[in-house]
Amino acid sequence: MPRLRPKAPTDLRLYWKKLKAFLKTLSLQRQMMENLIIAKARQDALHRKMEERRLRLQEEANRRFAGSDMITPEEQEQRLLYANVLEYDQDHDWPKLWKANLKKNPNDSALVSGLISYLLSCSEHPVMKLLKRLQYRVYNRLYPILPAPRGLAHSVSDASLSVSLSVSRDLNANEEDSARAQTTPPAPDRENSFEDLEQYLSQLDWSSAPDSAPSQPGLEVETYITRLEESALKDHLRAIVKDIHNAIDRLLSLCLLSFECLNTAAGKDQCVACLEEAFFCPIWRPLLALFRQVYRERELSFGASMRLYRNATPADVGVAPKLFPEDPALLPGSYPYESAVQELQHLCREFCPQRKLECIVRTLRQMLCVHGSMQDPDVPPSTAAIGADDLLPILSFVALRTELPQLVSECAALEEFIHEGYLIGEEGYCLTSMQSALSYVESLHTGKAPPHYPRFT
Repeated sequence: MPRLRPKAPTDLRLYWKKLKAFLKTLSLQRQMMENLIIAKARQDALHRKMEERRLRLQEEANRRFAGSDMITPEEQEQRLLYANVLEYDQDHDWPKLWKANLKKNPNDSALVSGLISYLLSCSEHPVMKLLKRLQYRVYNRLYPILPAPRGLAHSVSDASLSVSLSVSRDLNANEEDSARAQTTPPAPDRENSFEDLEQYLSQLDWSSAPDSAPSQPGLEVETYITRLEESALKDHLRAIVKDIHNAIDRLLSLCLLSFECLNTAAGKDQCVACLEEAFFCPIWRPLLALFRQVYRERELSFGASMRLYRNATPADVGVAPKLFPEDPALLPGSYPYESAVQELQHLCREFCPQRKLECIVRTLRQMLCVHGSMQDPDVPPSTAAIGADDLLPILSFVALRTELPQLVSECAALEEFIHEGYLIGEEGYCLTSMQSALSYVESLHTGKAPPHYPRFT
């Protein structure tokens, strides 16, 4: 038998080198497996701890709303939101600091405003998450029915709206899928929708149709379609207005649950004002577009009067000669009450109902200032006030000179969204006066003025 020759020392060193590398790799793999097991154990422990905390906070929320065996879906949602608030408070220190400061100074309005402003700047707070979801829900119901020129998702000026709402949609996609499926109708086939509608209308038995359907052959089908569209738009607008009121109520309720120190008369007023401004600003443009579709006929009447009486004088709309100077040199601007016209034009630049109402109030105050400046300097300002019979013609002239037909829709929206408490005092009087003036301007081109106005030729 041939003798086996031992391996050379070089081969042995190479063998041991490979063996050591293998053992080192094996040791690293074992250490990695141990680290994974430890990490998994820690993760499971953390999940158990978080689940225990969630159940504990949910039990606390249930105790907070205890007292009824039958739980409505709204109450169940409120419990879940309150549990989220409790969880957020445990992870952040700023709510405790604000609560402590407000406990020391409960009547400090500046501190209340600061708290609400800080709350609305925290995008991860449950109040802000709910606000974004509700904003997107309203916008999602508005956008499909808006005509292309008024659809704001494609306009540069509202790019921030599209971005913010799309981010909110992505963050809450799973939570909103079912709601969108219930509230958003499928997109119609625009090429065939009118053809299908005409085919359906041609199959109707007009003799058995309701009173709103055309009963005479001479009534055009297009007229009936238009009537149906207008009725559908009004119903849709009423539903959206109701959704917005419910959304503000839900946000206010969650704010008061998050910070009980706000549950005072002054705190609620400030909270509602801040919530409305944050809620309406991103969605006011598409919301106003829907109002303008519903109030289109009234805006057309306003525009017709505006074109016909573009160069009208105050006397043409029934303003008494004593209420405007005949000498142009006495005018503060190029025409009477120009400063009030400029103030009213600012209304369309605001995006919050409360700020728009304040603009109307400033307009009437500016009219009083102009009127007072034309009085005898020796007459006290208190006696220079304008009576209602003199106020409405002046306000009609101011509205006419703005050349803004959309004031009709703007004021109609204000009547829907301004809180009832503001419609009792000065604000309510100003808004009612503005509505009366707009109605008068709408009637000018027909020559049929309301009874309390002189009919001019």
